[in-house]
Amino acid sequence: MTHVAFISHSDCGRHDTGWHHPEHVGRLRAIPRALRYEPELFEALLHHEGRHATREELLLAHDAAYIDRVASLVADGGGPLDPDTVVSEGTWDAATAGVGCVLDGVDMAFDGRAVRSFSAVRPPGHHALRDRAMGFCVFGNVAIAAQYALAQYALAQHPCARVLIVDWDVHHGNGTQALVEQDVRIRFVSMHQWPWYPGTGAADDRGPLGTVWNVPMAPGLPSSAYVDALLHAVDAATTDFTPDLVLVSAGFDSLAGDPLGGFTLTDADVRTLTRALVTRAERWCGGRLVSVLEGGYAPDPVAQAVMVHLAALV
Repeated sequence: MTHVAFISHSDCGRHDTGWHHPEHVGRLRAIPRALRYEPELFEALLHHEGRHATREELLLAHDAAYIDRVASLVADGGGPLDPDTVVSEGTWDAATAGVGCVLDGVDMAFDGRAVRSFSAVRPPGHHALRDRAMGFCVFGNVAIAAQYALAQYALAQHPCARVLIVDWDVHHGNGTQALVEQDVRIRFVSMHQWPWYPGTGAADDRGPLGTVWNVPMAPGLPSSAYVDALLHAVDAATTDFTPDLVLVSAGFDSLAGDPLGGFTLTDADVRTLTRALVTRAERWCGGRLVSVLEGGYAPDPVAQAVMVHLAALV
């Protein structure tokens, strides 16, 4: 039986943005609450409490001065890192736990404990840049994981030499792109609403090495248009590139009705996308797929979509 891990850390709840902020702790609490009503799914998962990432691991994607600035602001009790992104006294522990959970997912994929995983973490990461926070994101969870996998498992029994990142958040993963686009070993596919925050991710932006596939899409289309466009881009990105690991930035703000997006995806579409990526990962790399929560700002619908995503991973 293929083991699928549900990875979390209680410290992720210590990132206190306030209930007025879209990225509040309630969106994370809704997920284990929903899982309690899915006993068969609960039993099918390997439940794992992640670890904290080290400073050296954060340095895989971020400047030392920026890491120090986050730590210093947290030590001073918190405050704004940018107009959208705030930190509290618990944010350092939350953000390092978020990264650490994803890195544990990578480790489990390669050591065989769980070939697939979903990390329910916050703050999200795909807007974070090398030297600054952006769009609710502090550290680049997925970008760090890609670099970690390539460094840690270059000489493993099943070596990691190529990583595919798929981002279906309704917002362009500008931070992830900026952090990986100079590495020919990583390919990045992002489907996102256009025009929309953060204003990046044009279709002709392929990155300096041609390793980026941006899929900007209008809001309000039939949901099948988004599914087809994303999978077409994934297939285009892998025609001459077989990944050893698939990382998924699972942003559930792409669901219909999300307050911060205009896409129309349903739970059935989440299942379709997840199964399509699992099938491809099984063909490419023994099924190794590490999924990470990004956006999604209607807590109960997000939690229900996560249940669908987890079931499809299983």
